[in-house]
Amino acid sequence: MALVLFDNEERSSLFPLSHTRSVSDLRIGILRIREKWELLTGQPVFVFTESYLQHLYPAIPAGEHTWVDAAVLPDAHIVEAVLQLTPGEALQDDRLIAGRIDFSAGPLHTTPTIALFSLHKTVETVKRLHYPWQIFLWNDVYLRNDFTLLTRNRVSQPIPPDCRVANTAQVFIEEGAVIEYATLNATEGPIYIGKNALVMDGACIRGPFAMCEKAVIKMGAKIYGATTIGPYCSAGGEIKNVVLTAFSNKAHDGYLGDSVIGEWCNMGAGTSNSNVKNTGGEVKVWHSYSDKMITVGIKCGLVMGDYSRTAINTAINTGSVIGTCCNVFSEGLTPRLIPDFVWGTRGLTRYEFDKALRDINNWKKMKHQSLTNEETAVLKHIFEHFSQQTVKHVS
Repeated sequence: MALVLFDNEERSSLFPLSHTRSVSDLRIGILRIREKWELLTGQPVFVFTESYLQHLYPAIPAGEHTWVDAAVLPDAHIVEAVLQLTPGEALQDDRLIAGRIDFSAGPLHTTPTIALFSLHKTVETVKRLHYPWQIFLWNDVYLRNDFTLLTRNRVSQPIPPDCRVANTAQVFIEEGAVIEYATLNATEGPIYIGKNALVMDGACIRGPFAMCEKAVIKMGAKIYGATTIGPYCSAGGEIKNVVLTAFSNKAHDGYLGDSVIGEWCNMGAGTSNSNVKNTGGEVKVWHSYSDKMITVGIKCGLVMGDYSRTAINTAINTGSVIGTCCNVFSEGLTPRLIPDFVWGTRGLTRYEFDKALRDINNWKKMKHQSLTNEETAVLKHIFEHFSQQTVKHVS
């Protein structure tokens, strides 16, 4: 038996971040949702998602499994309830959370529903990701949770003597990490330094903070919590309450705050975003799934999909959404909505598909990778089905 994390139709509510992956592969805190379930349950985890994404994941073996809504963020209470499910039994709130069922007779072709199950249990407190900006709004809580999960009953590598550190008990350094003449202040939250990560001279970091495997913090960086620098990312300048998912760069001077950035993105030198309106009023963000503006709060910066890039000195407007595979350059503030596969911002010219693939491969080569056939097929689907959407007027 295994866990199967399934995407439902509300995967679209997390666009553009879920354009290129299952919801289970979104990172919040230190870990992806899928990784949280693996560690908390000790069970193998498989993924059931949209057909154009399914080939990115291993085939689900036949047999009896527990199917779990991929947007559910696990905690001890929910994990215990899920693991106690018996065959034919489901866990629900106002909809299906999880259910145990046998699909040996054939593969499942649609998302499971509550109607498939004969027995129902109800819980009242479950937390699901529904909007992309919830990733940075909730990052503080889940970074702390993941820190505890990853470091329990383990011993940190020694803190280098040339570093200045506050609250050493809340600093954990993985094997192979290098920290050079940095300031680590874990007074307000834990600091996690991943395997083979590099923190360069003069970086100032306040927790809660995490950097994952082979991430790099540049010299003199100023980083505030709650921030996650994902695997193979580079970070510099001033950063606050940001999640860089993986393989992305915000390596130079400029400000990035209250934002979530997908994979293989690059912020050109001097790029800065606004995360607060000059009026101090509430920030609204365009939400394509709801087809309307959603009020987020008084702080919201940028949501950026995979493979998107900004030119040097780009000024990003408050509460902006930049889609998948965009090359952003313009004078003045950017529009607050830039759809998928856009070249520039004035006139919103479409990015030619072959040119987009070539440019992505150029960036991937810098980190010794290349586009796979499976990734190319996903991008082609997005290009053909999503990138010609009408641009809404966003004020």
